[in-house]
Amino acid sequence: MDRQFLEGRRRGVRRTVARTLVALVLMGCFAIALVPLYDVFCEVTGLNGKTASRAQALSAQSADQTRLVTMQFITRSSSGLPWALTTETRQLRLHPGQSAEVSFTFHNLGNRPYVARAVPSVSPSEASVHLRKLACFCFENQRLAAGERFEAPLVFQLTRDLPEDVKTVTLVYTLYEQQVSLSRHSAMQRPGGET
Repeated sequence: MDRQFLEGRRRGVRRTVARTLVALVLMGCFAIALVPLYDVFCEVTGLNGKTASRAQALSAQSADQTRLVTMQFITRSSSGLPWALTTETRQLRLHPGQSAEVSFTFHNLGNRPYVARAVPSVSPSEASVHLRKLACFCFENQRLAAGERFEAPLVFQLTRDLPEDVKTVTLVYTLYEQQVSLSRHSAMQRPGGET
């Protein structure tokens, strides 16, 4: 009886260990898949102020002349990245449905080349699905040599179906260093034929 009892107990322990290992593997897979799934979810729904990561067609609609929305632009660099991202246009007023262009200037203040990406965020978050970007430096990495400056446009539109209660939309660009090979980006084309 003791032998049957011990054998049954061993089988039970093996079964518990096997189930625990399967659960751990499944949890690990879920954790790895969660970040890209969350990014897709945020891009589709506009949750968390995420905007599209590629060019969108401007909506062929007339501007809603009955209301004006203030568009604010805030720029910042992450710690450790010696770059400045600036714009002379801190805010502008436009009609929903109207397109606009704002220029931004990148400046590498460091003593070596860096590759960085400007990551956008929109507030209030429900406005992010109504912000359409035709041209944006945020669609790709930017490479700047030490001391180099680069000017890039943002061409955008707030769609007419922006909720009526949204009077101000804030677009924040934060620069983050990208850990990529600089030689891969050495021949990157810039608008206007610059490299």
